[in-house]
Amino acid sequence: MSELIPVHEAEQRIRSSLPSFGTEQVPIDRAAGRVLRQAVRAECDQPPFDRVMMDGIAIALGDGSRRTFTVRGRQLAGMHGQSLDDPSGCIEVTTGAVLPAGCDCVVPVEQCRRDSDRVELVADWQPQLRQFIHPRGSDCRQGDELLAPGMRLRAPELAVLAANGLDRVEVARMPAVAIVATGDELAEVDQRPLAEGQIRRSNDRALAAALHGRGFDDVLLTRVPDDLAATTQTLAGLLASRQVLVLSGGVSVGQRDFVPAALRELGVTQVLHRIAQRPGKPMWFGIGPQRQIVFALPGNPVSALVCAVRYLLPALEQAVGLPGVGGEPVVLAAPANTSPTLTCFIPVRVHHDGAGRTLAVPVPAPTSGDFSGLPHTDGVIELPPSGTPAAAGTVAPLYRW
Repeated sequence: MSELIPVHEAEQRIRSSLPSFGTEQVPIDRAAGRVLRQAVRAECDQPPFDRVMMDGIAIALGDGSRRTFTVRGRQLAGMHGQSLDDPSGCIEVTTGAVLPAGCDCVVPVEQCRRDSDRVELVADWQPQLRQFIHPRGSDCRQGDELLAPGMRLRAPELAVLAANGLDRVEVARMPAVAIVATGDELAEVDQRPLAEGQIRRSNDRALAAALHGRGFDDVLLTRVPDDLAATTQTLAGLLASRQVLVLSGGVSVGQRDFVPAALRELGVTQVLHRIAQRPGKPMWFGIGPQRQIVFALPGNPVSALVCAVRYLLPALEQAVGLPGVGGEPVVLAAPANTSPTLTCFIPVRVHHDGAGRTLAVPVPAPTSGDFSGLPHTDGVIELPPSGTPAAAGTVAPLYRW
């Protein structure tokens, strides 16, 4: 039996073994949620001209003593730039328009009284030089790096891409994933009635949902019985067509746990097996002969989900170029049990107190097979080995479902 590996070492072994899935070019309208793999630089100064920030009039301020102006023209957003040659005049302007040449101040329409082409400033309002003008290049200069590789493309990033003329963008190629449920006891979700000793497949649906939630959408679900030949044959086909295999069950050291033997026969190199943690101790990880990523998770539902959020999801995010950020720090709202030899993962419910702290209330699962209470939790906290319970106020990393 292999020696238990500490959690931090298991994480390091996984992260140092990961391949990259490469990149691809996609249209901007299909880029939302993807991971950027190119630097994006400003196409031009932004704004590309001195930009009017308010509807009103543009004037040449001078010494600021003039209070009345005659309208000499109109400058709308999208129009070529106009010019003002007479300091006694003004030009009507709208938000987003080019500041007319010869003007150095914008007076909002609310501060003007207009009678035909004559505009008088409100008595108690004093214009200022460069007021309500968005200067050219004040947001960024041509060539400035705006987006860096490794950023998730959300709404703000898509706006930057569009504003700088990128109709196609280089992003991380997303892997094709297969989730394999193992076990003779597994029945289909719609099977009725269940035979004696059967349970419905649920781990694969939970794992698929976790992957979809992080942007990994190409997910195939299948199952194999507790049989070495059938397991080997199924995994051989999946290794030929998928970049990531996630197995649930059949990974411990029981007489019907055939997954490690099947993977070994198929040339998958074991990186780790069995981690010093509760739950999830039997987890197995390896790399296939064509650099496929293989996670073999325990079959107990809580164990499978814990290993997914602690190892599987962060690993796949790293492989597509996202920076590893670790767990989210939270504060224990009540004491939580620990183990003197194992890292413990405890389901918690999260809320915020009046000071804005993120508090985690332990909701421990009675066993690693009892997942009925998980819908009332937000994730799990990680507590290192200790001879005493973790006290309320302890800061711990949270891994969300």
